[in-house]
Amino acid sequence: MASSTPVPASGSRSKKPLAKMAGWLRQALSKKPKEMPVSQETTSSDAPPRCSDDPPSPDLNSTASAKSPAALPPALESASCSSSGGGAASSSSGGGAASSSSDGGAASSSSGRWSRDYDVCVCHSEEDLAAVQELVAYLEDSPASLRCFLQLRDSAPGGAIVSELCRALDSSHCRVLFITPGFLSDPWCRYQMLQALSQAPGAEGRTIPLLVAGLARAAYPAELRFMYFVDGRGPDQGFRQVKEAILRYLQHLS
Repeated sequence: MASSTPVPASGSRSKKPLAKMAGWLRQALSKKPKEMPVSQETTSSDAPPRCSDDPPSPDLNSTASAKSPAALPPALESASCSSSGGGAASSSSGGGAASSSSDGGAASSSSGRWSRDYDVCVCHSEEDLAAVQELVAYLEDSPASLRCFLQLRDSAPGGAIVSELCRALDSSHCRVLFITPGFLSDPWCRYQMLQALSQAPGAEGRTIPLLVAGLARAAYPAELRFMYFVDGRGPDQGFRQVKEAILRYLQHLS
């Protein structure tokens, strides 16, 4: 007779695995979760993206460099200093040039002035040589440095007197007639006057009569009645007016 093995009930077999699973879950829940390290990539990726319209954050270094003036290289710095100094020097020198050009500056710059050897030829009597030398020294020492022809000083030795006179008149822009009692009584002086008038009959301002003090106006030569004369009775004996008349004529030369 076969023996029968007792078979466990199905309810007791299923209770043990369920009890093990419940214990494992309780242990898992009772343990604290481990903190995971946060990487920089994760942090930067989690940050909200910046809008393109937002202004960039200021850089302190760039701000400081923008406020402070840029330093020039030594070569450029010296060049800028020299240029500024040169401007001051040029302005000061320009003021000096303006003051010096007030007396005959325009006449000196005229190119037509140098087309002749002399600016003025002085016609005079030999007895008035001392007074004429004062006039010539006044004209030559002026800022315009007028070039004067004085017959006894500048005539070529051995040259004919008439030829030297004609050469002097041809080589001079202006001519001054130093009219004195000795000039009126000297036939040679009368010849000088007529020769000067014949060479420039219609040139206004070229022939400048200087009537010295002590000579009556009625004694003024009839050949010169159509032109004004310089009165030599002033404090400077009319020398300044003679100089201004010469400069005025030189300024009109082309």
